[in-house]
Formats: sequence, C-alpha cells, structure tokens
Amino acid sequence: MNATSISPYHPKISHSRLNIFVFSLFSLLFLPNETMAFPVGERHFVATEVSAEKRNADHQDKLRVTIWYPALNGSDEQSLDIGPVNDPRFKPGSAAPDAPFFDTQRRPVILLSHGFGGSARIMAWFGTALAREGYIVIAPDHPGNNSLDPMTLGGALLFWKRPADLATALHAAETEPLIREHLDLSRVGVAGFSAGGFTSLSVAGARVDLSKLLAFCKAQPTDGVCAPQKEFPISYQNSTSFFKKPEVVSDVALAGDDMSIPEVKAAFVMAPALVQSFNPTSLRQIKIPVTIIAGDSDITAPPSTNADIAASLISGSQIYHLPKVTHYDFLSECGPNSIAHIDICHSLRDRKQIHQDVLYSALNFFDKTLQNSKK
Repeated sequence: MNATSISPYHPKISHSRLNIFVFSLFSLLFLPNETMAFPVGERHFVATEVSAEKRNADHQDKLRVTIWYPALNGSDEQSLDIGPVNDPRFKPGSAAPDAPFFDTQRRPVILLSHGFGGSARIMAWFGTALAREGYIVIAPDHPGNNSLDPMTLGGALLFWKRPADLATALHAAETEPLIREHLDLSRVGVAGFSAGGFTSLSVAGARVDLSKLLAFCKAQPTDGVCAPQKEFPISYQNSTSFFKKPEVVSDVALAGDDMSIPEVKAAFVMAPALVQSFNPTSLRQIKIPVTIIAGDSDITAPPSTNADIAASLISGSQIYHLPKVTHYDFLSECGPNSIAHIDICHSLRDRKQIHQDVLYSALNFFDKTLQNSKK
C-alpha cells in the first residue's frame, strides 16, 4: 500500500482525545481569522454543457456556476443561509454578491463538486473559506442532481458526466470578462464531497468501469452507496433498466472514457462515494497529489469500500480518518431547529470544529501543491 493511512492529528496515533485537542488547537492557531483574511465575493453565470440535456428535467443544456473569490475590502457580505429567513435549514456562511475583486492578481483556482442531490451553496462553507485565503473557487450545480432543481434518473445515474461539468465551468470562467483576468490556470486544483469526491478522482484521471459497480451492488445491495439514497431513492433494478434504454446506451458506452482535466494539478477528496465504479488500474495511474478525508462513522459512503480503496491504489496519496465524523458532516452547518428535526444534521461532534479540521488539511494541501502566495 503506497498511500499513507493516518489520522490528521498524529501520523501514528489515531482517535485519542489528546490528538483531537492538539489538532483543534492547530486549527485555531493556524486557520486565519476573519481580520486576517479577504472578504469574499460571489458571482454566478450560466454555461452551456451539452450533456446536461439528458440530465436536466427541462432538457436544457444549461449549467449553473457559482464563483467565490477574494473581494475588495469593505465589500458587504450577505448571508448564504438556505431555507426560511427566520428558520434557516443550513448556514453555509456569507459572501458579497458581485463584489469587485480584491486586486488584479492572478490567483490559484479550485474546482468544487457537491455531493449527490446537493448544491454549490451547501458547500459554501468550504468554498468561501478557501476564497478568504486567496483562492478562486468555481462550483457548478450538477444538472439533474442538485437540490435546486427536480432530480432525474439521468442526473443521478449518468454520474460519469459530472467531470465534464467542472471542465465546462472552468473553460466558461475563462471567457467571462470580469473573471478571466484573475485566473491562474497554471495552478488549478479540484475538491469534492461524496459523489463530488468521485468527480474529483475522475478529474484526476480515474476511469469508470460501470460493470464493476453493478457487480458490486448486486453482491452488496445494502452497501451505503448501493442502497437507495434518501435524496432520490433508486433501486438496483431501476439502475440496470435505465442503462439499457436506447437513448442512453451511447452514454453508457462512453462511461470509461478519460474524463481528466489537464489543468488540474492536485485533488482534495472528501468522503468519496462510487469508488467501486473505478477501474483499479486507472487509480494506480493517477500522477497528481491526492489527499483523501474520510469520517470513521460514515455509513453512506463507507471508507472501507470507498476512501480506503482509493487510498490503497493511488501512489503517494494521503488519507485522514476523522473520528466520530459521519457522511453529512461534510455539508454546511445546520440551523438551530434543523439539528433536532433533520436527520442529516445529526452529528456526533461539533460540525463547526469538523469543518475547521477539514479546512486546515485542505489549505495546507493546496498551499503546498499549488503554491498559493496568499496576499
């Protein structure tokens, strides 16, 4: 096993209270506070992505994209809360709509992929934090597989189309007059959660073998990835029937194509799902730096059949197991009432602290691999 399997708290000792305390202290000491960081701006645009036609419920070839970036001092940040104003379901952070960029400096770029049925905004806790530290973060809403639009079978099952969304979002940003001059395309990374973790590994060079995933789920129907998902329940039978439809046979035939994005130099992968869909040889052939973060209480994308498999095959990768962290702890913090009433808001540890731990690892990783010069 070439990957290094460690706790983020200490290279050899895992899950002790002392290590949790030490890493939390590091987070407080070395994660810059808001007085040291940039304000964050947020912009939106719509790109054309042909494959979205088979995934969007309205069959439009449209891809929504959100960008977070360092903004001019004094920019008026607004809440990015999700849900009713007086009773938000989620509290991802804040950003200033359409604020001017901080300066004309070209900055490193992070492509960010949300999870199954998620959205760019619900991952804003991660995206805005990186923007505060000098990164430009580009995050699409994956067609037919996000919380803003109707979910579709195409959006859920044509998961190997997701990497194209990131490529389209990046290349579209290059054509946006107010954005392109700020992008340093020699320093591009990718990050993703859950199905977004799959997307990140695909962008890094992993290739899909759909027959491998179907065989795994036939043998292990109760595995967290194979079982019907709460966001959009689909049975194994639904999946196999969909893949045989005449209108998607050509897409299935292309599932194993190279979906990598050449500009991407590093991948930060959070609680990856669908790892059983990858050709193992393609994971071994990944050449860029990869860091994987997994929660040891994750039953939705169990590390043993996802994160650990990827780490064992990707040469030189690092994997961090976070104690008492569940799958949905990688979503944004929840509103006060949501914690008691929404099951994906139930955490075994303080979610804010978990996010600090993850961000410490992500910033350390990207600062090193993309050589971010901050200010």
